[in-house]
Amino acid sequence: MKEIRLLRAEEIECRVGVIKENGLSLLLYKDARVDQKILDEIFTPFGWQRIHQVIGDNLYCTVKVWDERKNQWIEKQDVGVASNAEAEKGQASDSFKRACVNWGIGRELYSAPFIWISADKAGIKSKNNRWYTTEEFHVSRIEYDNDRVICVLVIVNSRGQKVYCMETGDGAHTAPEQGQKNNVAGLTASQKEAMDRELKRTGVALETVLARYGIQNTKQMTEDIYKSAMKGLKRTRDVPAAA
Repeated sequence: MKEIRLLRAEEIECRVGVIKENGLSLLLYKDARVDQKILDEIFTPFGWQRIHQVIGDNLYCTVKVWDERKNQWIEKQDVGVASNAEAEKGQASDSFKRACVNWGIGRELYSAPFIWISADKAGIKSKNNRWYTTEEFHVSRIEYDNDRVICVLVIVNSRGQKVYCMETGDGAHTAPEQGQKNNVAGLTASQKEAMDRELKRTGVALETVLARYGIQNTKQMTEDIYKSAMKGLKRTRDVPAAA
């Protein structure tokens, strides 16, 4: 089976996770077009299939690729989450992207630190008691270590100004595979306290952590997700002091 390559800087999207008066958080994403391009590139346009099916009330996607060595189709499946705009289309796209993560496309994004951009670099404005920004952010440079973990990450704004830079040589973590479950979901009291301390230190909102792993609350947080999230938080810089 051919190895899935790592994402390039221009293939990664930066989306605002949480925005506040003193700054905003960014999440790293790939879109379905990137998944399609990489599948075409690695397996050829005729070497993979995409199939959707409804199971219960959820829309699932199965991505099959042709294994020449085994002379058979190998498949991996995941479920989608509806978007706020177009529920059915959103589920189809989300289930496809999640199935592609199961194949390894973009899984390295889970190893990114939690990204906080301070207000002076984020162009934050207020309207009707709500904070917003008209800035757009892009990954200008990204590098990975031998474990496919992000070790260099540079983000710029729409004017090309550097707003975030991370370089590390420490033993970074790898993210849990989709569907991997160790222990019962939900955090213990001590785990909640430890995570709360890291959230307060970094200024990262809990919603940002939940969004990264596609869960709605900490009751859905498995041991693997908790460990991955805590490692990501520990690699995140302290929240800037208020002016």
